[in-house]
Amino acid sequence: MIIGCYNLVDYVNLDYEPGENDLIAMYYVEISPECKNLEQASEEIAKESSIGTWTEIATLSAEIAERLRPSTFYIDKENNIIKIAYTKELFEANNLPQILSAIAGNIYGMKVLRSLRLLDISFPKDIIKAYRGPKFGIEGIKKLTNVKDRPLLGTIVKPKVGLNEVEHSKICGEAWQGGLDIVKDDENLTSMTFNEFEKRITETLKIRDKIESKTGERKFYMPNITAPLSVMKKRADFVVKNGGEYVMVDIVTIGFSALQEIREYLNDKDVVIHAHRAMHAAFTRNKKHGMTMLVLAKLMRLIGMDQLHTGTIVGKMEGGKQEVLEINNTISKPKIKDNSLTTLDQNWDNIKPVLPVASGGLSPLHIPELIKILGKDMVYQFGGGCHGHPDGTEAGARAIRQAVDAILQGYSLTEYAKNNSELAKAIEKWGKD
Repeated sequence: MIIGCYNLVDYVNLDYEPGENDLIAMYYVEISPECKNLEQASEEIAKESSIGTWTEIATLSAEIAERLRPSTFYIDKENNIIKIAYTKELFEANNLPQILSAIAGNIYGMKVLRSLRLLDISFPKDIIKAYRGPKFGIEGIKKLTNVKDRPLLGTIVKPKVGLNEVEHSKICGEAWQGGLDIVKDDENLTSMTFNEFEKRITETLKIRDKIESKTGERKFYMPNITAPLSVMKKRADFVVKNGGEYVMVDIVTIGFSALQEIREYLNDKDVVIHAHRAMHAAFTRNKKHGMTMLVLAKLMRLIGMDQLHTGTIVGKMEGGKQEVLEINNTISKPKIKDNSLTTLDQNWDNIKPVLPVASGGLSPLHIPELIKILGKDMVYQFGGGCHGHPDGTEAGARAIRQAVDAILQGYSLTEYAKNNSELAKAIEKWGKD
């Protein structure tokens, strides 16, 4: 028998207990004047994101409703938080765009809602199994770089755009010579009329090889391959062919489908994927709407980014201590246990952990606080805080390395600066520790 959906389906069931085959989505909800209460809003969200629509339909059978209907099983009216459990059958497991079109699609435009924010997702085991996750992850990166007992240290070539290929490579060389491990492109440097991708790669990797021979340390360059997918593949091939061991992608602007495919394409190539989150704040910054950076970070671990920008706590970018620590914990641990209103359990099974990256407005003077709060399993990147040193890029890199050495050896920055002039000048420019 065919019956209308309103008579048949109850999308709110506070007695429902999610099972291992359920995907759970947690939302912050503010209702509009057109909506009676949070229960009605929950019903509309669950319905629109699955099998329902705005009116009774003759095509919704009892069998479909029983098998596929989601259940809002948790409503916290004080904090405006709801949790909805969706059966895995509603999703094409290895198709992240389809999953997001359901749980983060039309629902944002519904009139019954004033604001909607996807706070977190927990994936069932069968969906987790459909993804490779990171190829290298934290331990693989430590092995590759041979940096195990301190954070990886890097810089971003500045200005973001404007330098030609030779000027760019020279800046990279100075940063490496000063003691940094990594130099990366900025998010809007790809292949420009004044700085073409292929020439930049060859010039920069030649410098890298020279500095490695000179210093005896491994050095790494993260070129931005962001482009239409077919071009990204060619650029990645060019990097690998020329001895590069990293590529960088702007994860939001290239889209989830391209991310999945470039991860798959690179699986047989020994190259680390560095994920830059440019544009994320367009939908993560509003605390009442969009989605959290936590959600985006989980998606990046699932797809298989090896490194991900997650926030600095200090510096110029938005993101508080609790938020950044929660994100870092989520992407760097094998299992996440629900311990707050805004986190869900997640067992990552065989998905490797992602190495968090802190970048944005950092100077050597931030290092004590960064290490104290975020620890050593991190990439710390300094743009202006390296190139803005009074004596230039190489001196700025030395100051950064000296600051890390100071903290790991138990000295304050001012103590260590007495015998390290580069750090002393950094302190003079940017303040005192």
